[in-house]
Amino acid sequence: MTREQLAKRIAEVSLLRGEFTLRSGRKSNYYLDKYRFETQPDVLIELGKMFAAKVTAKVDRIAGAELGAVPLAAAAAMASGKPCLFIRNQKKEYGTSKQLEGVLNAGDTVLIVEDVLTTGGQVIEAAKTLKDAGAKIDRIVAVIDRMEGARENIEAAGYAFEALFTTADLGISK
Repeated sequence: MTREQLAKRIAEVSLLRGEFTLRSGRKSNYYLDKYRFETQPDVLIELGKMFAAKVTAKVDRIAGAELGAVPLAAAAAMASGKPCLFIRNQKKEYGTSKQLEGVLNAGDTVLIVEDVLTTGGQVIEAAKTLKDAGAKIDRIVAVIDRMEGARENIEAAGYAFEALFTTADLGISK
C-alpha cells in the first residue's frame, strides 16, 4: 500500500463529522477515531512498517501510551524487531504496581509512538514518565498531527517530533 493509499484508507475508516469535544477540551467539527483505524489489520501492518522505518540504530525500545498507542507500539515492534513498552496513565494498584509495562533499562533510548495529536499533552506526560524512569527519548512520532499545536508543545518540551500524516494529508479541511 502506498503512503497516499494508506492516508485515504485511514480517512475512510476513521473520519467522523459532527460536533466533538477533544481530549484537550477543544471543540471540533470532525473526529479521527483512532480505534477505527488501529483495529484494521491492513492499516496497522502498514503503520507498523512506517514506524519501523523511523527506528534508528540508537533506539533500544519503542513505547506507546495506553490505550491508543499500545497497538501501534506492538505493530512497530513486530516490524522493527525492537522490544516495546506500554505506558499506563497511572500506576496500577495491584500486582507489580507498575506504570511501565515491559522492560526498560536505565539509559535505554526510546522512540515513542502516538496516534492522533492535537496539543500533545498526553504524549508529553508519557515522555516525562519514561525520562523519570531513566530513558532517553529519541523522538515522538505520531500517526496524525491535527496541526493544532502538538508540534510546538512537544518541541517546547524539548523533544523531537515527527508525524506520519497531517490532517491535510488525509484530505481534511476544517
